[in-house]
Amino acid sequence: MPHDRRLVALFAVLALTGCSARAATTTELHAPPGFVISVVSTRVPGARFLAVAPNGDVLVSQMSRDRVVALTPGAPPDAEPKVVITGLPIAHGLAFRGDDLYVAAWSGVTKLHYPPADGTPHETLFSDMPQGGDHNHRAIALAADGTIFVSSASDCNVCIETDPRFATVLRYDAHGGKGTIYASGVRNASGLAFDDSGHLWAVINGRDGIGDDLPPDEVDQIVGGANYGWPYCYAGNGNRVPNPEYKDPAKCAGTHPSELNLPAHVAPLQIAFYRGTQFPARYRGALFVADHGSWNRSSKVGYKVVVVFFGNGRPQRAEDFVTGWLHADQSVSGRPVGVAVGNDGSLYISSDTNGTIYRVTYKP
Repeated sequence: MPHDRRLVALFAVLALTGCSARAATTTELHAPPGFVISVVSTRVPGARFLAVAPNGDVLVSQMSRDRVVALTPGAPPDAEPKVVITGLPIAHGLAFRGDDLYVAAWSGVTKLHYPPADGTPHETLFSDMPQGGDHNHRAIALAADGTIFVSSASDCNVCIETDPRFATVLRYDAHGGKGTIYASGVRNASGLAFDDSGHLWAVINGRDGIGDDLPPDEVDQIVGGANYGWPYCYAGNGNRVPNPEYKDPAKCAGTHPSELNLPAHVAPLQIAFYRGTQFPARYRGALFVADHGSWNRSSKVGYKVVVVFFGNGRPQRAEDFVTGWLHADQSVSGRPVGVAVGNDGSLYISSDTNGTIYRVTYKP
């Protein structure tokens, strides 16, 4: 299927619905005591996922421009980003393994050495991923052995998929090859990350159309061979609940439950485990989540970054970390998309509505 620009245009409309073009100032944003928020760049329109290179550069995907750009630490916020790679339809998920940058785009994953040397070609590891209409914003995570995991989300709001590789997490070996279904029934694994124990985690965007408060979005451990119930079920309290279109509890039996429910329609996107030492000790091993925010709820929710604290290897609770993009009058001055931990332990955050990249540091 050719690259359909209508998908990107539709996404841009949804991203901007109800949003002001003005970026939130750092005085409008709020973080816990001791944390300081600064602006790294105001020049990345449609900024999506983030990754930090070994040399400290901040890589940003621009899905609507089919490219990835780099920000140099210390450069002024109005400095023009450097284009790293272009021509990758719906370039989105980013990950580093050593000096190699992996970019998850519409059809597959591309690898290139970073920083790229003149004349050094990039390598297409695979380009066989199913291409649908609703959720083609790939997330990517690399296992310690180099195995590649990529999200392949649902082609619709609620439907039985025409291709069994939709609504899954796909697994590829380190050199690409042919992918296999690692986990199924996963509606939209919009963010993927490994914890320090080697377990793969995802945030799941739930469906629309059954009210403001259903279904919850999810934080899930992605287990090989597990079925997460989609499209027949959504996350309940400790088990999965039949979708009204199917009403078949038997379809939910034996499916993998949500580990932690998030509020409905907060739309979690990129996630990052905190492995730095700059923040207080309570944050080490916690999961930062960018809540993009609701687009069709009667009263907006999300539009913030939250932190999920773990205990005994399981998510226990979520707390607000950076807020202020959603205002009391329901106006919006940003929609968080990407989160990434810097080499110095700071946290980078992207907003796709105004091209702004923020940095959070801790200064007690």
